[in-house]
Amino acid sequence: MPPLIVASIGLVLLGLLRTPLRWSGAGLLALAIVWAAATPRPDILISGDGRNVAVRGRDGQLHLMRTSKDAFLFKEWLAADAGARSVTDPSLADGVSCDDAGCVVPKADGALVAPSLRADALADDCLRAGLVVSARQPPASCAASVIDRKRVQRQGALVLRERRGGFVVDAVRPRGMDRPWSPAPDGSAETDTSFVPKPSLPRGEDATPSETDLQAND
Repeated sequence: MPPLIVASIGLVLLGLLRTPLRWSGAGLLALAIVWAAATPRPDILISGDGRNVAVRGRDGQLHLMRTSKDAFLFKEWLAADAGARSVTDPSLADGVSCDDAGCVVPKADGALVAPSLRADALADDCLRAGLVVSARQPPASCAASVIDRKRVQRQGALVLRERRGGFVVDAVRPRGMDRPWSPAPDGSAETDTSFVPKPSLPRGEDATPSETDLQAND
């Protein structure tokens, strides 16, 4: 968004001024282009209802986990990512595994992202996924990072960019934003704009004897 604002100001200066100062608009346009090119692409996109998630995989492409048929949303995501694929491109589902309880897809580093649709899937996703998107409150023992329904309701659609130790989050309704057409919900003052995953909890060792040990005992 900031590069777009700078580019708009540059176009206004080029179009309205009749003095040499108008060429400062060209400088602003160049700055906007460089700024936009240097902005990291999002690693994870989460829709405003939390039911659709796009994850950037090892191939550098977005892969969609869809629980609704919102073609307009997917077109917007793909257009913003400057991709040439359409919403019907089969490669959008590469690496995505879904069942009635939800979906999982690996990020570029191999860690799983899982939108959990049912309560019985949440506990399992907390164990195996790095990030869980859920409409339910996760258990206190959840070892994964969680984006829950309350956060999505407060902040709207989210863009996550991975950084060392966590994610930087851009939200449609960031902290402190209060507009007549989009009033800030109660408690929004406590809403964080950054999201850092919790460290994974230590898991107990598997005490099942190995096949080699079993054969030795025989």
